[in-house]
Amino acid sequence: MMSLMVHLKTVAHLRGKGDRIAKVTFRGLPFFSRVAENCEEVANFNEMFRWPIASRLDGNEMLEIQIYNYSKVFSNRLVGTFCMVLQKVAEEGHLELTDTLIDDNNTSIKTSVMIEIKYQPMDGTVGVWSDGEFLDVPDDRDGMFAFETDSLLSGQSHGSGPSPGRSLQGSIPTFRKAGKGVFSAMKLGKIKSSRDDHRKAGADEPAILDMEDLDKKAMRLAGTLDPDTISLASVTAVTTNVSNKRSKPDIKMEPSSGRPVDYQISITVIEARQLIGLNMDPVVCVEIGDDKKYTSMKESTNCPYYNEYFVFDFHVPPHVMFDKIIKLSVIHSKNLLRSGTLVGNFKMDVGTVYSQPEHQFYHKWASLSDPDDITAGCKGYIKCDIAVVGKGDNIKTPHKANETDEDDIEGNLLLPEGIPAERQWARFYVKIYRAEGLPKMNTSIMANVKKAFIGENRDLVDPYVQVQFAGQKGKTSVQKSSYEPIWNEQIIFTELFPPLCKRMKVQIRDSDKVNDVAIGTHFIDLRKISNDGDKGFLPTFGPAWANMYGSTRQYTLMDEHQDLNEGLGEGVSFRARLLLSIAVEILDTTSPEIISSTEVQVETVSNISESATGKMDEFFLFGSFLEATMIDRKIGDKPISFEITIGNYGNQIDGVSKPSSGKKKKKDGDEEEENELIQNSSEDEADEDADLVSVSTTPLMKPVITDRNYFHLPYFEKKPCVYIKSWWQDQRRRLYNSNMMDKIADKLEEGLNDVQEIIKTEKAFPERRLRGVLEELSVGCSRFVTLANKDVNQAGRTKLDRERLKSCMREMDSMAQQAKQIRTQVKKNTVRDKLKLVQNFLQKLRFLADEPQHSIPDVFVWMMTNNKRIAYARIPSKDILYSIVDEETGKDCCKVKAVFLKLPGKKGFGPAGWTVQAKLELYLWLGLNKQRKDFLNGLPNGFEEIKAVKTGPGLHAVPPVCLIYGTKQVFQLRAHMYQARSLFAADSSGLSDPFARVFFSTHSQVTEVLSETLCPTWDQLLVFDDVELFGEASELRDDPPIIVVEIYDQDTVGKAEFIGRTFAKPNIKMCDEHYGPPRFPPQLEYYQVYRGNCTAGELLAAFELLQIPFDEESIRRALIAVHNFAVPQIKIGQGGKADLPPLEGPTDSEHGPILPVPLGIRPVLSRYRIEVLFWGLRDLKRINLAQVDRPRVDIECAGKGVQSALIQNYKKNPNFSTLVKWFEVDLPENELLHPPLNIRVVDCRAFGRYILVGSHAVSSLRRFIYSTPDKTSNNWATAAKLMNGYMVLTNGGSQPRSSPSLSSRTFSRPAGDVMVSVDSDPSIRKMDTVVKLDATSDAVVKVDMTDDDGDKDKKKKKKKKKGGAEEEEETDERMLDWWSKYFASIETLKEMLRAQEAAQAEAEEREDLEIAAEAAGSKTKEKSKEKKGFKDKKKAQAVEGAEKKPVKAKVDELVVYNKELESEYGNFEDWLHTFNLYRGKAGDDDDHALDDDRIVGRFKGSLCMYKLPLSEEITREAGFDPTMGMFQNIPHNDPINVLVRVYVVRATDLHPADINGKADPYIVIKLGKSEVKDKENYISKQLNPVFGKSFDIEATFPMESMLTVSVYDWDLVGTDDLIGETKIDLENRFYSKYRATCGISSNYSVHGYNVWRDPMKPTQILAKLCKDGKIDGPHYGPGGKVKVASRIFTGPTEIEDENGLKKQTEEHLALTVLNHWEEIPRVGCKLVPEHVETRPLLNADKPGIEQGRIEMWVDMFPMDMPAPGPAIEIAPRKPKRYELRVIIWNTDEVILEDDDYFTGEKSSDIFVRGWLKGQQEDKQDTDVHYHSLTGEGNFNWRFVFPFEYLMAEEKIVISKKESMFSWDETEYKIPPRLTLQVWDADHFSADDFLGAIELDLNRFPRGAKTAKQCSLNMIRNEQDLPTISIFKQKRVKGWWPFVARDENDEMELTGKVEAELHLVTAEEAEKSPVGLGRNEPDPLEKPNRPDTTFLWFLSPLKAIRYLVCNRYKWLIIKIVVVLLLLIMLGLFLYSMPGYLVKKLLGA
Repeated sequence: MMSLMVHLKTVAHLRGKGDRIAKVTFRGLPFFSRVAENCEEVANFNEMFRWPIASRLDGNEMLEIQIYNYSKVFSNRLVGTFCMVLQKVAEEGHLELTDTLIDDNNTSIKTSVMIEIKYQPMDGTVGVWSDGEFLDVPDDRDGMFAFETDSLLSGQSHGSGPSPGRSLQGSIPTFRKAGKGVFSAMKLGKIKSSRDDHRKAGADEPAILDMEDLDKKAMRLAGTLDPDTISLASVTAVTTNVSNKRSKPDIKMEPSSGRPVDYQISITVIEARQLIGLNMDPVVCVEIGDDKKYTSMKESTNCPYYNEYFVFDFHVPPHVMFDKIIKLSVIHSKNLLRSGTLVGNFKMDVGTVYSQPEHQFYHKWASLSDPDDITAGCKGYIKCDIAVVGKGDNIKTPHKANETDEDDIEGNLLLPEGIPAERQWARFYVKIYRAEGLPKMNTSIMANVKKAFIGENRDLVDPYVQVQFAGQKGKTSVQKSSYEPIWNEQIIFTELFPPLCKRMKVQIRDSDKVNDVAIGTHFIDLRKISNDGDKGFLPTFGPAWANMYGSTRQYTLMDEHQDLNEGLGEGVSFRARLLLSIAVEILDTTSPEIISSTEVQVETVSNISESATGKMDEFFLFGSFLEATMIDRKIGDKPISFEITIGNYGNQIDGVSKPSSGKKKKKDGDEEEENELIQNSSEDEADEDADLVSVSTTPLMKPVITDRNYFHLPYFEKKPCVYIKSWWQDQRRRLYNSNMMDKIADKLEEGLNDVQEIIKTEKAFPERRLRGVLEELSVGCSRFVTLANKDVNQAGRTKLDRERLKSCMREMDSMAQQAKQIRTQVKKNTVRDKLKLVQNFLQKLRFLADEPQHSIPDVFVWMMTNNKRIAYARIPSKDILYSIVDEETGKDCCKVKAVFLKLPGKKGFGPAGWTVQAKLELYLWLGLNKQRKDFLNGLPNGFEEIKAVKTGPGLHAVPPVCLIYGTKQVFQLRAHMYQARSLFAADSSGLSDPFARVFFSTHSQVTEVLSETLCPTWDQLLVFDDVELFGEASELRDDPPIIVVEIYDQDTVGKAEFIGRTFAKPNIKMCDEHYGPPRFPPQLEYYQVYRGNCTAGELLAAFELLQIPFDEESIRRALIAVHNFAVPQIKIGQGGKADLPPLEGPTDSEHGPILPVPLGIRPVLSRYRIEVLFWGLRDLKRINLAQVDRPRVDIECAGKGVQSALIQNYKKNPNFSTLVKWFEVDLPENELLHPPLNIRVVDCRAFGRYILVGSHAVSSLRRFIYSTPDKTSNNWATAAKLMNGYMVLTNGGSQPRSSPSLSSRTFSRPAGDVMVSVDSDPSIRKMDTVVKLDATSDAVVKVDMTDDDGDKDKKKKKKKKKGGAEEEEETDERMLDWWSKYFASIETLKEMLRAQEAAQAEAEEREDLEIAAEAAGSKTKEKSKEKKGFKDKKKAQAVEGAEKKPVKAKVDELVVYNKELESEYGNFEDWLHTFNLYRGKAGDDDDHALDDDRIVGRFKGSLCMYKLPLSEEITREAGFDPTMGMFQNIPHNDPINVLVRVYVVRATDLHPADINGKADPYIVIKLGKSEVKDKENYISKQLNPVFGKSFDIEATFPMESMLTVSVYDWDLVGTDDLIGETKIDLENRFYSKYRATCGISSNYSVHGYNVWRDPMKPTQILAKLCKDGKIDGPHYGPGGKVKVASRIFTGPTEIEDENGLKKQTEEHLALTVLNHWEEIPRVGCKLVPEHVETRPLLNADKPGIEQGRIEMWVDMFPMDMPAPGPAIEIAPRKPKRYELRVIIWNTDEVILEDDDYFTGEKSSDIFVRGWLKGQQEDKQDTDVHYHSLTGEGNFNWRFVFPFEYLMAEEKIVISKKESMFSWDETEYKIPPRLTLQVWDADHFSADDFLGAIELDLNRFPRGAKTAKQCSLNMIRNEQDLPTISIFKQKRVKGWWPFVARDENDEMELTGKVEAELHLVTAEEAEKSPVGLGRNEPDPLEKPNRPDTTFLWFLSPLKAIRYLVCNRYKWLIIKIVVVLLLLIMLGLFLYSMPGYLVKKLLGA
C-alpha cells in the first residue's frame, strides 16, 4: 500500500501561553492533531498522520502544516503556516527537518516546527527494501533461479527459466541464492533516473505554487473554516475509508434492472423519397418487436407523402425495451390478397433512439437497403420522427408549424451523431466453440427409465446455442446429451456497419421435445468490443470464455427463476461457460462472388487449441465469516450454514454434473493440473497440496435471537473459514486493468460527491477540493499507463485484449492531460461547469473499466438451511482478486466487507427485496495458489489459526478452518438519534408512526415510537453497553464495523412495516484519547435513508464508540476464564466506567428513562418567529365517503404551532377569515438542521371529533427565510433577498430583474433616486423588441431597430435586384389575421432555438479547442474535428436562418412558449404558495411522481420566518399594517366573480384512440360546476387537429379556480374516451403580480388583427401598478417621454384609427413601460406578454407519459370592471379555392417502346397523364398521339385541377371518406405537388409507363425555353437552381424533363414535355371558365399530327389494311393455315367410317 506518513514532533518558540492545535493537509485532505493544552514556548504534539495514497507522489505536490491557537468558544486563530514541496521526499522516501513558519503576510516568524516524513511507494523505486516480501521459491532442480515478477501473468511456466535480464525489468525479483549486489545496483540506477526527472519537472513549479498561494490568501481573508458546518454526508460518512481493512458496503439493495416500466414509442412517417422502382404503390410498414402497423397505400408515386402517426405502448424492463428492433420497411403494391414485394428496410434498436438527446430523432431521413441484395445501393429514404418516452421523460417537440425547411436528405439522415452517412455491409462471424459446466436439465427419473431401455447413462442436457442480433436469429446444431458440448460452428450475420443495434444476445438453450428453455444468456455490447476513433478497431472478441449466470442449478420442472436464465435480472448462480469469438469483416460489395442475401448462415469451423484462451492455473479462494447478524426471523431457528462457490467449484448440492462417458478425460484440466504441479515445484510440495481438500461451507450453527425481527449466529471469538481450490485460465491482467480503472473512478466519484457536498452546504472553497480531485485523477491515470503496459505477450491474449489496452491507454493518457488542463482552469466561478466536465470523465472511466471478456466467474455466497438455498450475495471476482501491485488488487480483496444477502430472482423485487436476509462481515481473498502466503494479511490482527484435524506434521501451509481471536476490546456505543425528515408515508392516513432500530454487531436497540408524523424528532440517546469487538485496538480505531439503522412504522396490529435503512460509521475514542475537539463530541450528520433503490428520507444523527477501560478484578477473572490459551492483551485503565464522558440523566420526567441527546451534540438553538399566511383550501376530496365541511389547518414546527381560523362552510367559501397568524419557536442556528414544518388539515365534525384530511411536510424552510434589507447597498436590486429566490409580497411586492424564476426583494426605499434614462436620444428608438433567449437564461436582450438611411437604401436595392418576386412581400394589413401573427411568432421561436443551438455549439467548440490545445492528444483533436463538422452545420443553419430573416414581413408577434406558462413564471407562486395535501400510503414505485393519486386537496398560503428581534425600520415604514406582519399589501380573499375566456388553438401528437390509429378529437372544458362540451364540432380522424376556438365561462373564485381542458375522442358507438387533459390553477394566475390575467401585447392598436383586448388600456394599467407599488409616476412629458420612478422611457405618440386618421395618444408610451416593467426599481417584474402556451395532455391510466400537447391561452376579466370586447377570432383559416390549369402542348424525345412488325422501326403511342391530389382522386389523361416515330407528340390538351389550399402551411386540403364504411369525411393535408407522367398506350395489354416528373408548386425549377436546353440537370441539381412558386408567378410556360430509373437505379431522361401552368383563384375561374381537353369554352386548336398518327380518323379501311398488312400479316397467315388443317382433319373423321364399311363389305 502506498502511503505518506508525517510525524509531527514539536512546535517551538511559540508566543504567550495557551492551547495549540495543528492541521496537516496533503492532497486536499486535512488531519487535525489533538489539542496541546496550556503550553507556553513549546508544544509537544508527537503525532503520526498517515495518508494512504493511490497514485505515486509527484515531486510538485505540497504538504501544508498550520498551527492555530485553539479556543473552545471563538474560531481558532492562525499562528503560522509551513509549506513544503515534497520533491526530496519523493526521491529519497524519508526526511527529517526543522523549519520556521510564515505568517499571513508571508513573512517568516520565529516559531519553528519539527517533523519527520516517510513515503512508502509501491514498487521499489524509493527507499529501503523490506526483505521476505514473497514466499520462498523452492530450488529448481536445474539450479536455475526462479523469478516471480510482479506480474505473475508472464506466460512462461516456472520451469523454463526465463533469462534473468528480462525478468528484472521494472519488477522486484525474489532471490534465494543471489547476493544483494543486484539489488543495490538496481536501486541506484532507479534513483538516479528519478532524480533527473524531477529536475526537469521542477522548471514549471512556480506557476503551480502561485495558484496555491492565491488560494491561501483567499482562505485567510475568508477567516478560518468554521468546523461546525454540517455535512449532508448522506452515505459519505460510511463510505470514506480511513484505513484499508474494511471496504464500503453497498447501500442500495434491490436490483433495479428486471422491473417492467411503461414505455411509449411514437413514430411519425412523414414521406418517402427517391424510392427505386417503376410506377410503384408504396406502403410503409413500421415494426417494433412483434407489433406491425402499416400506413395507407399511395398509388403510382416514387415520393409518397403520408404524415401518419403511430404509437406503440410497452410495459417491459428497460433493457428488454432497448434491445427491441425498430424496423421501417417500404413495401410495393401490398393488398389483401398478396403481401407485396419489399423495396427496402431500415433497422435500429430502441436503445439507440433513447440515447439520443431528448430521446428522439426529429424529421430525419432513414435510408433503405434491400436485405436480399446487398450489392444494390440505397433504395430510397423515409422521412420520419421517432421518439421513445419512458415514465417521467418529457419530450420537447420542436415546434410543429409550417415545415418549409427544404429537405437536405444527406445532411439529416436518421443516424446517431458520429456514424458515417454511407454505411457499408459487413459480415459478423460469431464462432461458437464449446461449453462446459452445464447443469442438469432433466429429472433423474427420466434418465433411469432411459437407462433401463438403452442401457447407458447419458448426460441430461441437449444443448445448442442461439445468437440474436439486429432482429435475426442463428442457431448451432444440437449436441445430444452432453454437459461439455463441442460445436465448433460459426454463425454469420450480414448487417450494415456500424450497426444501429447495440447488443448481441448469446444463449445456450436446451433442446426439448415440448419447449426449448434457456440455460443461460450472455449479452455482448458492441460498443465495448470496438472503438470508432481514428485509431479504433472493428468489433472483435475472444476467443474467450463467457460466463453465464441464472437460476440455481438443481433441476425443477417449473423453475420459478427461469427469467434469470433469459437474461432478465441478476443471475443467482453460475450456469455454464461458453467459449466463443466474434469477428467482423467489411464486405466489398463490388466483388462478383459475394453472396448477396443477408440470411443467417451456419458453417463449421476448425477446433481451437487448448491454450488459446490462456494457460490454466490453480486459484485459491479463502473466506472468513467474522460475523453473521440480522438473519431474518422468517427463516426459522434451524441450523444455518453458509456456502461459497466460484463457478461450479465449492457447490456441493447441485454443482458439477460430471460427464458420464468414462472415456472422457478427467474434469477439465486435471491432466494439466498434474504436469503443472510436477513442473513447478519440488516433490514434497506437490504432495502437500494434493491433500488440500476444499472446504466450501461453514459448519451448521443454530441462530440466536437478536430482537423481534432478527437472529444472529454466535460466532463470537471463533470465526469459521472456507477455502476452495479451482482451475481457471489465467487472465488476471484483464481484471487488473479494470480494477485500476475502477479504483480511479471510485476515487473520482468520492471526490466529486465531496465537491457537490461542499457546494450544497455552501462551505468555503469547493474549487480547492475539485483541484485536488483532478490532481488525483491525472496522477491515477498516468499511473495506470505505467502499470497496464506489462506482459503484453502472455498466452491467451486476444486481439480485443491488445486493442482495448491500446485504446484504454490512449484514453487514460488524454484524460490525465485534460484533467491537468482543467485543473488550471478551475476558479471559484467555474466550479459548477468544470464539475459537469469531470462527471463525463467518470462515465467514461466506468465504461472503460467494464471488461467484456470474462475470465474467473463471480463468487456466490449462499445462506443454506435444510439443504435449501435461502438468500445469496454475488461478488464479482475482480473485486476480491489479489495482486502484488496495490492498485491492481480488487477493492474488497484482503478487506472485511459488510455483505447483505438478498432473496433470489423475482422474490427480491418489491418489499421482500428491502428486508435484509442476513448481514455478513466477510473477508475474502482470491489469487493464484502460489501467491497464497498473503491470504490472511488483511484480517483484523490478534487471531490464532485452527487447522483441520488430519493435518500432518509437514503441512504448514494448509489454510485454517477457523480463526480464534484472543484479543477483544469492550466498547460502549452511543447513538444520538436526533431526528428524521421526509420519511416514507406508510399508513393510510398519509403519515407514519416511525421508530428507529439501531444494529451494531450483535446488539440492537430501538427509539421510542412517535405517532402520526413523517418528521420525527426523537432526540434520544441510545447507549449500548459492553459491545465486544475482536481484534487489536489500533485497527478498530481506524476501522470500526458499520452501524445499520432501520426505520419502521409501528402498526397497532401485525408486524411493524419497514420504511428504510441507512448505514453509518461511528467516531471511535480509545481509552488513552482525550474526549474533546476536533473529533469529539461528534457532529450530527444527515444520512440518506434508502428503501430498495429509492430514497425514503433522511436521518440526522451522530454515533460514537467509546472504549471501556477494565479494572484489575475483571482482568484477573478474564485470565482465569481463558487459561487454556494465550492471555488476552487487555489494556489496563483506571477502573470502571468513570473514564467515559458522563451521561446526563433523563431530564424529562414524562418520558421516563429516555436519555436526550447531550448538549454538545444537539444543535445550538435561537428564537425564530414564523408567520403563516392562511389563504384557503382547495379541491378537498371526500374522507370516508363524507364531504369535508368545516376544515381547519394546523401548522406545527419543532413542537410549537398555530391553528388557522375554522372555515364555517367549505362549500360556500373555502377561504380563511383571518389571514395572518404567527408563532415563535426555538430552531437551530444552522439552517441545514432546521426541522421540517408540518401542515395538517383536519375536519371538525360534531361532538368535538376531528378527522385528519391530509398533511404536507415542508422539508426545507430555507426558501421562506426573510433576511432584512441591507442598508449599505445602493443597488435597488439587491436591497433585500429571500433565500432561494422565493418572495413574499411587500409594498406591492418585488420583482426579479430579468426572469421570474430569480427574484430579489426590497422593503425599503433605495438610498437616493437612481436616475437612469433608458434612451438618451428619443429619436433613435423606433421599436423595442425584447428577445428572451430561452427559458433558463436570464439574459434579456434589447434589440433597437435603428434603421439608418443607408441601411434602408441597401434594402431597396436588394429588392429591385431580385426582381418582382419580392415586391409583393409588403403585406397588406387587411390580409393579416391572428394566424399570421401566430405563424410569424413560431418562426421567431424557431430562429431563437437555432441561434441558441449555434451559440451552444460555439461555446462547446471553444471548450474543446481549449482542452485540445493543451492536451496535444491526437484523439481529442480528431474528436473535436468530427464534432466541429456537426457544429458548423448547426451554426450554418442558424446563420442561414438569420440571413433569411430580413425578407420577413413586419407582423406584430406574440410569445409562443413551448411549455406551460407557469413553469416560466415560477408556478405564479410569487406570494401565494400551493401545498399539496397527501393522504394514504405512498406508492412503492421507483419514483414518487406517482403521488398524484395520494393528493386529497391543496392548501394555499405562505410562510415567512425570521430571527427575533427584527430591526424596527420595517415596522416603522409608512402604511405598515401590524396585523399583516410581513405580508403587507396582499389583496383580500373575498369571493370574486371572473369571466374566464379560454382560447384553444390546436393539439399536436395526440395518442391514437381508435383501431385505425387515428382519433376524432373534440374539446371539453370544466371549471367548477360548469362544463362546456364541444362534441358536435369534433374533427374527424386527426391526430394534429386545429381547433381555433374560444370559450367563455363565468366563475367565482375561490370556489371554482381549477380549470380542466380535456381532449376527448368522439365515438359513434359507446362512450367517448379521454385522450388527455391538462389542469390550470387560475387563482394563482389571477392574483399573481406578473399580471397573468390578460397578456400584454407588444404593440397597441385599436383595430385590425392586433386589437388591444384588455378592457383596461395601458395607461390605466400603468397608473394602477404605480399606485399599488407606491411608486412615483407616471409623468408623461412632451416629445414622447414618460417618467416612472426615476426611469425615463420613450415611444411613439400617434395612433391610427380604422379610417386612417392619426390621433395623439399616451398608450404607446404606457405600453413601452409595461413591456419593460422589470426595470422598475423595487417592484418591477416581467409582466406576462401576449402568448400561446403549450401544455402536455396527461391521462391517469398512463401516468407520467404525455398523450399529446395542446396550444392555448386563458384570459380572465373581473366582473366588477368594464366588460371586455368580443373574443378575437382565431377560427382556423379556411383554405382558399384555386384552379390550376395545365396545358400540355407538346412532348419531345420520348423513348420509343414498340417495334413495328414489318419495318421493325421503333415507335410509341404517347399520351400524358397528370394529377395534383392523388391518382385516384383526379387523374386526367390527354388523347393518344399514335405511332410517334421520333418521340415527338402534339397534344394541345388542357387539364383543369380545382383544389383548396392553405397559404400559411403550404398544404392542399382534401376531404374524403377513408373507405366505404367511414361515417364521415376525413380531412387530409398534402403538399401541392403536380405529377405529370408520359405513357405508351397499348390496345391489348397494359399501358407502359415511360417517365414522370413531379413539380412542387411552391418551389420548382423554371422550365427551359426550348426542348434543347431541357436536360436531366434540371432535376439532378434542383438544390442549386433558382426555383419559382406558381402562387407568386401565376403563369409559367416551358419545357420539363421526364425521368425514370433504369436497372442500375440511375436516372435516365425518358422524354420532355412542353407545358403551361396557369393558377387562378376560384372567383377568377368563374369569371373566365375554360374547357377540359380541347372543349369549349376557350377551346385549344387541334394539334397538327403527321399522317400516320391520324390513320384512325381519315380512312378506317386504310388503317385496318395498314394494321393487317404491317403488323399482323404473319399472324393472320398462321391462323389461316391452322384453320385449313383443322377442316381437313374434321372432314377426314367425318367421312372415314362410311368409307371403311364400304371397303370391308367390298361394295
